Amino acid sequence: MSGRRADIVLCPAGPMLLRGQHTITDDDGVEHTTTRPVSAVCRCGKSASKPWCDGTHKVLPKKLRP
Repeated sequence: MSGRRADIVLCPAGPMLLRGQHTITDDDGVEHTTTRPVSAVCRCGKSASKPWCDGTHKVLPKKLRP
C-alpha cells in the first residue's frame, strides 16, 4: 500500500475526512456529493452546515466530541 492514501480517515474528536468522490446521505435521506479533493463530514452532530463539518466540535466540551 505504499504511496496510497486512505479514502476515509476518522479524526480523533473531529470530523470524518473523505478523499476523492463520495456520496453522503444525511439524516433526512438527502444525498450530497463531495466536490473537493478532501471533504470533512460532521461527526459531532452540531455543525450548522451538516453533513459537512464547520469546526463546531472544537468548541464542544470533550465529553460531547466524537
